[in-house]
Amino acid sequence: MKYLEEFRDAKGVQGLLAEIRRLVTRPWNLMEVCGGQTHSIIRNGIDQLLPQEIRLIHGPGCPVCVTPLVAIDKALAIASLPNVTFCSFGDMLRVPGSDKDLFRVKSEGGDIRIVYSPLDALKIAQENPERQVVFFAIGFETTAPANAMAVDLAKKRGIKNFSVLVSHVLVPPAIAAIMSSPVNRVQAFLAAGHVCSVMGFWEYPPLAERFHVPIVITGFEPLDVLAGILAAVRQLENGEARVENAYSRVVNFEGNLPAQALLKQVFTIEDRAWRGIGNIPQSGWKLSPAYREYDAETRFSVGEIHTVESPLCHSGEVLQGVIQPTECPAFGRQCTPRTPLGATMVSSEGACAAYYNYGRFAPVSITTAEEPACAT
Repeated sequence: MKYLEEFRDAKGVQGLLAEIRRLVTRPWNLMEVCGGQTHSIIRNGIDQLLPQEIRLIHGPGCPVCVTPLVAIDKALAIASLPNVTFCSFGDMLRVPGSDKDLFRVKSEGGDIRIVYSPLDALKIAQENPERQVVFFAIGFETTAPANAMAVDLAKKRGIKNFSVLVSHVLVPPAIAAIMSSPVNRVQAFLAAGHVCSVMGFWEYPPLAERFHVPIVITGFEPLDVLAGILAAVRQLENGEARVENAYSRVVNFEGNLPAQALLKQVFTIEDRAWRGIGNIPQSGWKLSPAYREYDAETRFSVGEIHTVESPLCHSGEVLQGVIQPTECPAFGRQCTPRTPLGATMVSSEGACAAYYNYGRFAPVSITTAEEPACAT
């Protein structure tokens, strides 16, 4: 547990909390971008340990949660075809589409397999040349390089029965969209350390300057999260708005340059719809023309699909930080991990799942002296 336990040290936690309490003079709203950070915050009770002036808002950084409903429905349509083996990470199987999920398709006879890597799906394609093997390629900049590598390997090896259903999204455009929203309450961001381990943080200074918002790169253990909060509060109290790296043991400014080069080779940037949020310009990746033959949407002609979202689900407001999960009328009632209305309740990084799994069935009682003005 070396390199892990030291970032859960109780004395270190108390020291950072004491420094945050010493610095804070007024209410501040901070958004943690990543769902992994949300689960760490709720699991460790960090939000309950902070001074009442600090309000944590849960961001859209869960790849499963923001995969648009139309992509889920396309996955269901492809997975239902008789000659298709559909491969996915496990947490996508319970995400509800318009009328069912991938588990239902599997129970109806679909050949659906849980894999731990897109390379597992590529191996299945090599071993089963008579079947079409499709991998559900979702996620942020963190998972995209492995998917790009699988497609590139398929091309180099001449594997023709492999394709990917791409639904990749990008963090910086989402930050810009949140800050541009008329209902925005965010005054500082805790950026996701694993995304920045791939992409670096060279894309963030223009955002911090444009919206005058502190952006602090953080990790996922309690001391990582609290160090990020402390850095953000210090900037806010001083009237500063810059990018700060509080996860330097993993992240550097440039990021993983070979991974970025592969992403640029295999994908091109396009506008992308985010579930519960809507269309965000230039916020997604699709396969570049050189790799378009591996695009499952083109191969299986699933372009026109009518989607129906549950009217009871408020996950979009949760993803935008407008409400907390417990403020949704369906939370813990009509919507549970066994009967989810939206992806935020079933994803391993979903905010609603974090609140449900760790017994948070009531809002944290926080009073603020004043509601902050819209940052835009």
